[in-house]
Amino acid sequence: MSVSTSTPPQRASRVRGVEHVLCVPRTTIFPDGAWHGLVTRGLERVLRTIRATSEYRPRHVVEEDPSQQQVIPYCIVHHPAQGTYLLTRRLRRSTERRLQNLYSLGVGGHVNPGDGEALEPVVGGLRREWAEEIICPSSAVARLVAVLNDDSTPVSRHHLGLVFLVEPAAEHVRVRETDKLEGEELGLDAMRPYYLEMESWSQLCYDDLIAGAAERAVRSPLVVELPAAP
Repeated sequence: MSVSTSTPPQRASRVRGVEHVLCVPRTTIFPDGAWHGLVTRGLERVLRTIRATSEYRPRHVVEEDPSQQQVIPYCIVHHPAQGTYLLTRRLRRSTERRLQNLYSLGVGGHVNPGDGEALEPVVGGLRREWAEEIICPSSAVARLVAVLNDDSTPVSRHHLGLVFLVEPAAEHVRVRETDKLEGEELGLDAMRPYYLEMESWSQLCYDDLIAGAAERAVRSPLVVELPAAP
């Protein structure tokens, strides 16, 4: 399924100076109780649930609200021809102090009200975060491969990750905010020594890459085209 540009009705409350982020009720996204780790089946149902039940809520409120899951598009950069992935490390100037000096396989962030004005909110948020975090000289294709839930840390337990595998058409990529991140493209074997220093989400994603996420990506229910960096 290619990306849809239709915008479902979202209740996008806006207050000056207060960031609002896209959330879904925890009981709605986990009707049979929360699971831990990555889910690779039933992704269409998750997308439908987000479209039907998501709301924008003040971030400072939902960061401590266990009834809400904040939706996070999470991009893993993959170069199939070289068999490499982008591994980044958060430097001391990173805004998320709890993750400083840890390694990460993904880049991404919250979905804000402006992301849903011209595109489906998840797609708009994905495109904005990609442009803010990554310099990619070529176009790229992002494919949803998994949904991630991790209740093991204070950082992750209130977030729902939508894991996308992103393949640039040609050139290699660079991190944009070099004062906050440093990055290197490595194969999975070369990346293994960093596993214990990875964020919990990245450990889960690494395990899924080893299990064949790249081969599964061709059956993705959501495919998003990302433009080249200007």
